[in-house]
Amino acid sequence: MTNKTLPAELIVNNQPATHEDFTRLLASLKRCHRGSIPAAPERRDRLTRAIRLLKENRDALVAAYSQDFGFRSPVNTLISDILGSVAALQHAHDHLSAWMKSEVRTSPFPDTHASIDYRPLGVIGIISPWNFPLVLTFGPLAGVIAAGNIAVLKPSSMTSRGSALLCQLIAESFAAEEISTVQGSGAGAFFSSQPFDHLVFTGSTATGRQIMRAAAENLTPVTLELGGKSPVIISESADLRQAVERIMTVKTFNAGQICISPDYVMLPGRKIAEFVTLAREFVASSYPALKDNPDYTAIINPDEFNRLKGLIHEAAQLGAEVSVLNPANEDLDGEAQHKMAPTLLVNVPAAARAMQEEIFGPVLPVQGYADLSECIDTINGLPHPLAAYYFGHDPAEIGQLCEHTLSGALVINDVMSHVLIHDLPFGGVGASGTGAYHGIEGFKRFSHARPIFVQSQAGHSNLPMRAPYGNDVMAFLNAQLGSGTD
Repeated sequence: MTNKTLPAELIVNNQPATHEDFTRLLASLKRCHRGSIPAAPERRDRLTRAIRLLKENRDALVAAYSQDFGFRSPVNTLISDILGSVAALQHAHDHLSAWMKSEVRTSPFPDTHASIDYRPLGVIGIISPWNFPLVLTFGPLAGVIAAGNIAVLKPSSMTSRGSALLCQLIAESFAAEEISTVQGSGAGAFFSSQPFDHLVFTGSTATGRQIMRAAAENLTPVTLELGGKSPVIISESADLRQAVERIMTVKTFNAGQICISPDYVMLPGRKIAEFVTLAREFVASSYPALKDNPDYTAIINPDEFNRLKGLIHEAAQLGAEVSVLNPANEDLDGEAQHKMAPTLLVNVPAAARAMQEEIFGPVLPVQGYADLSECIDTINGLPHPLAAYYFGHDPAEIGQLCEHTLSGALVINDVMSHVLIHDLPFGGVGASGTGAYHGIEGFKRFSHARPIFVQSQAGHSNLPMRAPYGNDVMAFLNAQLGSGTD
């Protein structure tokens, strides 16, 4: 594949390659897809091999991604990335036959037949991020494979060891015309400009705009999963301890580096002090120490670590009260692993970056409110979030949130668990994304729903259009539309 007269710009299927090499590969994959669309047994086989790849190499994958993070809790990788990926692939495997069946639709014309046949789109590119590098690859890949497509993966360069291992394992388990891979720092811009039949991107809203702009040049449809500021509302009717435990479980998991992590909390103002106390107790019981704790994950790199420190510093300067939840009072500032203590920012001014930007770390603004309408106004004053969370038992409040806010998902009395249900679509709305996958929604997202219509022998739907238009046609139109004098 390599053009020896030019320096390698990419790593394609584990071989140095130029941009021209990849362009030729993509054209070849498209020809291959047009020539042979995989039947159900082939699709199941690919899903099974993907599951086997993850299970048989779990320890090596855990180790590689931990090195990439500086340190990542093995359980974080096993639960979210490996178990989550296996569950998505297995769900697709188990439901494939039902998904592939043609859907019969109603036709208004006698003796005709209308149906929808789901056909694979072709060659689909998947650009996956660093925070959950496996599940955000294999999650969409489950739908891509189930729908009968060829996949081309572009994993994150920020997790270089894990990405290299993943691409090696893919090459050992799959032919290029089943799943191909691309690596390379800066490869994302080139990748998104290629004429894929569909493109999936998970990452920041700013990068999502660039991806969509590049894809538009080829009229490539896109699925974008972009995150945003996912709010939490705690009602007067909530069990506050339960709410804190569930919120802080996710805010500390993967050190809060999650696109649907709670990004700010709103609760009755008189309960803020109790929230801080309960959060401090929860962190102390879950992570008695942070620095050498094998359960607590580091921030991915120094740049992200310093960005988060900057958010905290700015909020403090603007008047927010900072509560660092560091049970052992360890000095983490100069720590090589860049671990960061969970940090609460109480009453952050709306203009602070911590209330404007997605935090993506273990930092949590906590705001007081007097009336639920304040919460709804705050949510609606920001771009639509990927998820919104409500803790409480007030049906009227839940109804207001359903009616007056819009988010990718709405979760009641929990945080993040909706992504574990593969029969629910996962996706954003507006600035938090476009399109959804998981389960049958993923299968349909990566398929073309082709209508098929079989005309009757009499051809009733065709006859009214046939000239000359005499009295029979006018009688038909008047019967359908009225005489025109009503």
